[in-house]
Formats: sequence, structure tokens, C-alpha cells
Amino acid sequence: MTAAFWKTKRLSEMNDEEWESLCDRCAQCCQVKLEDEATGAIGYTRVVCRLLDTTRCRCTHYPDRHEHVPDCITIDAYSVSTLDWLPATCAYRLVARGEDLAWWHPLVSGDPNTVHRAGISVRGRVVSEQHVHPDELELHVVRWVPRGSV
Repeated sequence: MTAAFWKTKRLSEMNDEEWESLCDRCAQCCQVKLEDEATGAIGYTRVVCRLLDTTRCRCTHYPDRHEHVPDCITIDAYSVSTLDWLPATCAYRLVARGEDLAWWHPLVSGDPNTVHRAGISVRGRVVSEQHVHPDELELHVVRWVPRGSV
């Protein structure tokens, strides 16, 4: 039996298909985040990028997203370690640290819906930035606890 690619390869060694399959489709990276200027703490909001399909938890314009949202962050093997706002559950972050994927990750479970059932994804909990005035973002800061962790 062959070991799973994420256990044997560094992020920089993965091909495009492997890289993209690491994304669990939680869409937490698409949440609007606020940084406290005094402390540097990052606050996640329940507001997401206007390009996010909130049911499928996928970008509606992924290949050309930077044309629509110029400040969309590209996550790559070299930037992962500098993106402190990535959630602790992010597969890219976990693999970069030499840790294994969670039981609910689709590559482990074989089911793309376990990320939603486990309460990791933003599905059903967010609103598009199109419906929120920028001055009201602070009213939408959230802290979610994954189901089954309490």
C-alpha cells in the first residue's frame, strides 16, 4: 500500500492536482478578516468574498479571481508559513508543519461533505460582502467552534 502523497511530499513537490486536492473547501480563507491595529490579532468575520458560492464553498471565478478581486491572496508552498491568518485546520498549514490531515478532510474521509458535517466550513454561516457596508464589518466578527469539539 502506498503512503498518501501529503505524507511523503513537501508542498513544493506536489503537482497541481495534488495541490488543489489538499484544499478541503472550507472557504475560511475567503472570510473577510480584520486586524486589530494595537495587538495584531486577526478577527474572522461572517462576511465572505463576493465571488464565493456559499453553498458549494468554492470561488465562482477561481482561475481568474485576481482580475475580479486584485487583493485575493494566492496560497502557495512558499507563502503558507507566512500566512498567520490561515485557520489551524488548513491542510496546507498542517502539511507544511509535517502534521496529518483531520478525519473530516475529503482526502481522508473520501467524502467531500465531511468538512461541512464537521462544522469546519463556512456553509450556512456567512453572508456575501455585497450585503454588508464596509463600516459595519466589525459587527460581524465571529468565533466558531467546530462541532464535536466541545
